[in-house]
Amino acid sequence: MNTSSSSTDPSGADSSDTQAPAQLRPYADLTPDLVLDAVESLDFVVDGHLLALNSYENRVYQIGIDDAAPLIAKFYRPGRWSDEAIAEEHAFVAALAEREIPAVAPLLIDGRSLHRHQGYRFSLSPRCGGRDPELEDLAILTRIGRLIGRIHAVGASQPFRHRPRLDLQQFGAEPSQYLLDQGWIPAELETPYRSVLAHALTEIAACYERAGALSILRLHGDCHRGNLLWTDAGAQFVDFDDARSGPAVQDLWMLLSGDRQAMALQLDAVLEGYRDFADFDPRELHLIEALRTLRLIHHSAWIARRWEDPAFPSAFPWFDSPRYWEEQILILREQIAAMQEGPLALY
Repeated sequence: MNTSSSSTDPSGADSSDTQAPAQLRPYADLTPDLVLDAVESLDFVVDGHLLALNSYENRVYQIGIDDAAPLIAKFYRPGRWSDEAIAEEHAFVAALAEREIPAVAPLLIDGRSLHRHQGYRFSLSPRCGGRDPELEDLAILTRIGRLIGRIHAVGASQPFRHRPRLDLQQFGAEPSQYLLDQGWIPAELETPYRSVLAHALTEIAACYERAGALSILRLHGDCHRGNLLWTDAGAQFVDFDDARSGPAVQDLWMLLSGDRQAMALQLDAVLEGYRDFADFDPRELHLIEALRTLRLIHHSAWIARRWEDPAFPSAFPWFDSPRYWEEQILILREQIAAMQEGPLALY
């Protein structure tokens, strides 16, 4: 049973993050007592129960509240987002909730959703229960597509001003350069990795060129099954921490799996619901494999940037092994072939 409002997928991070010395172990002082004190600073009476939930980028806890339902406390990674960027995320999710779109929004306490305690920024949200969605069921995909269409209708109503844009530079070129400059690639694999990476970036650029100029809107940004909780009433969307501007298909392709025929059927089911509330430009189909490739590159750089955080070597012990980079070379070659194959054909 998944009861967390945090993501279980560790791939979302802003590629513009830096690692100043003070940020290498950003949660060294975040003790259980400090977490509980932070919640009590907002006039909640905690009952002493604290459960750490799956979250690598931030720190997220389920907090027991005396004579009330537990709350989810999210402590933001220092130095990642500005206050203004976090405020935009909260405002976006609040706008969805106001329209009865099932998105878990932070609580407003004394008119604020972002709070501070002992140098940490945090928010509180209601606990949201649910289970893993059965994405193999096309009817469920259609229902999820309908909700994403509603999210995007709101997302298109105004732009983000303080949150980044998903593009080739921030998710491809910059993380690629970081990996190469910081010496993460084993010496015996550096030449083939550089070659396949350069080829992959060229193919990504070609996919964007074939797609042409597309509409950009506010997105969930990390819309995979781990950020969807399924209940008898339908889906609940959680963890908008990676909300950013980008093409609509970014919130659709992570719902797809299997071979090309299976993904085409799944996407058709998603779009059946999506188009009830938002238009979909079929040129965005050119970006599906390009976005998948960008996510793979960005994910490797994200782990590398966070390696001094003790949670990361523990969670990803295989990352600094030659085998990992050998596998990345093979995966990127497969992605190059997928991008060259062309877009999915809808039914």
